[in-house]
Amino acid sequence: MALSNVATMVRGLLLVALVCAAHAAKDAPAAKDGAAAASCDGGTCDITKLGASGNGKTDSTKALETAWASACGGTGKQKILIPKGDYLTGPLNFTGPCKGDVTIQVDGNLLASTDLSQYKSNWIEILRVDNLVITGKGKLDGQGPAVWNKNSCAKKYDCKILPNSLVLDYVNNGEVSGITLLNSKFFHMNVFQCKDMVIKDVTVSAPGDSPNTDGIHMGDSTGVSIINTNIACGDDCISIGPGSTKINITGVTCGPGHGISIGSLGRYKDEKDVTDITVKDCTLKKSSNGLRIKAYEDAKSVLTASKIHYENIKMEDAGNPIIIDMKYCPNKICTASGASKVTVKDVSFKNVTGTSSTPEAVSLLCSDKIPCTGVTMDGVEVEYSGTNNKTMAVCKNAKGSATGCLKELACL
Repeated sequence: MALSNVATMVRGLLLVALVCAAHAAKDAPAAKDGAAAASCDGGTCDITKLGASGNGKTDSTKALETAWASACGGTGKQKILIPKGDYLTGPLNFTGPCKGDVTIQVDGNLLASTDLSQYKSNWIEILRVDNLVITGKGKLDGQGPAVWNKNSCAKKYDCKILPNSLVLDYVNNGEVSGITLLNSKFFHMNVFQCKDMVIKDVTVSAPGDSPNTDGIHMGDSTGVSIINTNIACGDDCISIGPGSTKINITGVTCGPGHGISIGSLGRYKDEKDVTDITVKDCTLKKSSNGLRIKAYEDAKSVLTASKIHYENIKMEDAGNPIIIDMKYCPNKICTASGASKVTVKDVSFKNVTGTSSTPEAVSLLCSDKIPCTGVTMDGVEVEYSGTNNKTMAVCKNAKGSATGCLKELACL
């Protein structure tokens, strides 16, 4: 993403948000038995029966909070139903643990308030909930265009972070399927400290010039699968942050956006390794980057990115289709260069084909202090689609092998 250092900043802010959410949950009153029970018969809480209005103007926050309190407090299978309609809400903090298994059925559209003074952190944040399901054909509309001009992160590190749309913290055995995330104020989805999550058949949609609107960001999470998902946004389609392990990305279409990225890595102290990442059967359409690994040259953490496999990837005029950038510096506002502390090893690219919008179809820009090792390319055939230059590869401090590739790209 254009400012992937912000992804790491979010990790720190999330810890503050988690404490606030925990206190809010402790102090929040329980749902009134009469109203909630009457509207949640059979384990289904219809928010319209709790006072929500689908006219897109009336604040439905309280109805959703009441529905969550009832569903999370109920045993067995519980469902929160968001019927067709447009429901305006402020920030929503859904905190567990829950007594049963909760499904949020999104048939209508939730619209995020554009009043930034309402938000302490994120729009919809779900914390410490197991066996959560969010599904349906509705939309989570962040209404970002109204506030994108408030984003100053391209100019300074300590910028004010706008609300992410959907944040999942410490969620285990969860599923997000079918829904559309639209025009987030910041990240569309942020997955933090989660285990065994499936994200499938999801659509993410925002303009290519919308600031920091990452499609799906994850960090410190294990066993996350993203399947058959279409992402168009103004930043990384998918960003895999520090501490991510056993990540599977299959059947994703990305573009516009900044590609499918690992990192940025090393921006802050005590970051954890990234390992066991698989990206298969994906298409990148006119994205500014393709398959990218990025780390700061002046990294503050000693960490390793390893066991990363890309296979059957199609490029359609993607910029920088294959890039390892160990001197990542977003918007040229990072600190002075220094000795790298990030190791990149055991990275394979198999059957990567199509066209590149940049002459450099392959860029392996590794550190002279800690070279990239175990990099293999097999069947990499990506050609520059322009006419003013030729297809080329740039390889610095990268060690490995290339077989069955275009001769212009066999730089290892």
